Amino acid sequence: MFVFLKKPKFWAYLVLLAVAIVFPFISPNRYYLTVVTLSFIYAIAVYGLNLIVGYLGQLSLAQAGFFGLGAYVSGLLSLKLHMSFWLTMPLAAVATTVVALMVGLISFRTRGHYFVILTLCIGVIIHLVIEKWDDLTGGVRGLIGIPRPTSIGPIDFISLESQYYLVLAFLMLTIFVMSRIASSLVGRTFKSIRNSEELAATLGINVMNNKLLAFGIAAFFTGIAGALFAGYIRFIGPDICNPNLTFEFLLFLLIGGQATIAGPLVGTLVANGLTESLQFMQEYRMVVFGILLILIVRFFPGGLAGETRILITKLENRFNKRKKSRTNAPSKGESHATKDQGFN
Repeated sequence: MFVFLKKPKFWAYLVLLAVAIVFPFISPNRYYLTVVTLSFIYAIAVYGLNLIVGYLGQLSLAQAGFFGLGAYVSGLLSLKLHMSFWLTMPLAAVATTVVALMVGLISFRTRGHYFVILTLCIGVIIHLVIEKWDDLTGGVRGLIGIPRPTSIGPIDFISLESQYYLVLAFLMLTIFVMSRIASSLVGRTFKSIRNSEELAATLGINVMNNKLLAFGIAAFFTGIAGALFAGYIRFIGPDICNPNLTFEFLLFLLIGGQATIAGPLVGTLVANGLTESLQFMQEYRMVVFGILLILIVRFFPGGLAGETRILITKLENRFNKRKKSRTNAPSKGESHATKDQGFN
């Protein structure tokens, strides 16, 4: 029943969770807390991208559009209809999922570069609609004064620390759901489609339905991330669904590691941390960041989390082999007895 308590991975996650909980108390200033909170929001969206790219093997470039769509649906419902954040967020996630499923029905009929180009076009179309529809979205002015998440009983979300813990809670929920999907039959089905669509279809797997399922789940969590972003920043403009943001999400995923549970979070924190720590270099910071990125991709092709997982697996296998060899090795008394028996 408590076998998981013996796993080092469980204790590692527990330590990381403890660090995340106490971070607001040990943070040097509120700026770092803001950067980490935004990184957590982006990480939720990157987990959705990881499900499509890492597990399903499909490169979708529409994630920024879904992120902006979730943010705008939540912001418009709260500003125009004065709805609570706890209603606007699930509605934003559902609306994003419905749009993604309609997009998927069309885009998944293509493959390879055509699929990539089509999803990129969808992201651009969402960005243009948000930017040009002045009467609804405010156009380039965006939405200003989006209400904060409303309180739950005695718990309010006015302070920066309370909003940090709110985002952390949704991040932990996202990680839990994604880990369950990855270890389930659904996750293994996604991987089989990634390895070979033809073989998966031969085995009786409905490839289209599973692609739509992964696309919908990814869009759902991306919509949640967008709603959290709108409630946290309280001002959103068309830039939040700019296609460039999709490439940033993809960059976070490549740094952290595809098809890993820790990869999206690690990649987002490392990339944002490097970007913010190099601010003092002004216009040269992107040059240095580019060099560091090349080094990471060169020496960690599987991402930081992916290569760490491979290293830990190798160490565990080596340790188990040594332990097995010691267990099977005869003791001194047994070896002498064997020699005497053979001599007689």
